Amino acid sequence: MKSQKFKKLSNRIDAARGISKSDLVLKNVKYLDVFSCQWVESDLAIYDGIVVGVDRGYKAKREIDLKGKHIVPGFIDAHVHIESSLLTPMHFEEAVLSQGTTTAICDPHEIANVMGVEGIRYFLKQAESLDLDLRVMLSSCVPATNLETNGAGTISSNKLLPLMNHPKALGLAEMMNVPGVLFKDKSTLSKILDFETNPIDGHCPLLSGKDLSAYAMTGISSCHESSEYIEAKEKLLKGISVWIREGSVAKDLEALSPLLNLATSMQIGFCTDDRNPLDIAREGHINYLIKKAIEYGVSPEVAYRSASLSVARHYGLNKKGAIAPGFSADLVFLNDPLSCSIESVLTSGKFVKELDSKKTKNIKFKNSVFAKKPELKDLEGPSGRVHVIGIIAGKIITDHVVLNHDHPSVSKLSVLERHGHGRKPANGYVTGFGNHLKGAIASSVGHDSHNLIVVGKKTKDMQVALSYLMKSGGGFCVVQDGNVIASLSLPFGGLMSQSDAKVIEKELVGLHKASQSIGCEVEEPFLQLAFLSLPVIPKLKLTDKGLVDVDQFKIIDVRAS
Repeated sequence: MKSQKFKKLSNRIDAARGISKSDLVLKNVKYLDVFSCQWVESDLAIYDGIVVGVDRGYKAKREIDLKGKHIVPGFIDAHVHIESSLLTPMHFEEAVLSQGTTTAICDPHEIANVMGVEGIRYFLKQAESLDLDLRVMLSSCVPATNLETNGAGTISSNKLLPLMNHPKALGLAEMMNVPGVLFKDKSTLSKILDFETNPIDGHCPLLSGKDLSAYAMTGISSCHESSEYIEAKEKLLKGISVWIREGSVAKDLEALSPLLNLATSMQIGFCTDDRNPLDIAREGHINYLIKKAIEYGVSPEVAYRSASLSVARHYGLNKKGAIAPGFSADLVFLNDPLSCSIESVLTSGKFVKELDSKKTKNIKFKNSVFAKKPELKDLEGPSGRVHVIGIIAGKIITDHVVLNHDHPSVSKLSVLERHGHGRKPANGYVTGFGNHLKGAIASSVGHDSHNLIVVGKKTKDMQVALSYLMKSGGGFCVVQDGNVIASLSLPFGGLMSQSDAKVIEKELVGLHKASQSIGCEVEEPFLQLAFLSLPVIPKLKLTDKGLVDVDQFKIIDVRAS
């Protein structure tokens, strides 16, 4: 093994010195030196998947004169749940590599909540065969809290630690159990201590003051949940790296971009967290965040540094995120650096457009939805003055309002446990889907435990929607007058499809049109719906166990006193 490494290193040295030919030389480029945030005019020599030289005069088997074209390091998504793209890792790679994302830091806690450790192993195994450099943070909070029911039970440290031997495993994923940290829950603190020598991601929306200091003091070193400028600034001051998120629902870039400058850029990165393939196709991936950041006034050089070197350094990916000798040849060729318009992409020295297409056999999945069809009366909530979840556009945090249950803006909301415990649905109310909603919208994507969730005005339509998800093995559907008028099947854990991005894009377009036709006013109703059952995001959420006041971290009566 050592002799092989010695030979490889020796060959790279010869290529770097120009004694032997490189595999590829890119002549006359203007590349971004992310260490100084300056553009450099030179040639780039690539051998064995890495940059070996940034000087002129190299010879190679293949030489391309780029005539002054701008080149930047490949983009790194600092935090993503691939399951939220509705794609398997292979199809996710197909969707994002051409957009310049050459590395992604994923947390597979969605599939882990359904399948347990096997779901994490699936992602680690997939990462071995991808051209996208997929790194896996091991899911820390399965389930996120005791206020919901998942399918996997609790994943403890003794189940996670053996997975750290995998070369694609990085550390401990987002620590969502903030009360567990602050109130010194034994299992929570033990898990942090077990991973103290690895990166530990955070998840602490709106946390501040001494509580934030205590959270940061434990060694948790990043957070992607900042939605306000002051909130993110305090996290930076306390040593927590801020990943600016622009997903399909949570859109924080505009609020946080004023924080990004040359001084802060090594502690700020970009992430998508939860972004569907329709938005990836129409807008982009990390390239979209870079483009928008520049539009909001961020220096292009700073934006490209935050999209690459900053995240790489945080996670100890020491040969990623820069264009320099010894660094992976993950490169993005730009038509225009101001708009982040991409001409082509290299991943480990290979042009993405020249990669062999991966063929895989479809896997047959067992239906993972084990729920009993509820009676109509089981979907009725209390009447009168009730606590209501208030949707905030562009946010996954919610308002906590009190209204009459029959207020025109109020819709019914139900969450049905689907992992085989036979519990009746928990019922509540939500405002923001539209005053004239007619029909129902349902999803088996319900963060993080992924129970079935449905919103509507009529219990009959809600019942039909839930029944469809049970039979299909999960997915999305829109119902009107007792009929399913649009749907998308997600048979892999009720979370992912084996179809490619283009197929899913088409079905999502149909679902969005159908949701609008029944009066839904939410731009992305399915992911918005999915976050209404996540009890670690303030202020009010509904799980299969009931209505959760996240600020108090307890279940409350839907009736308002």
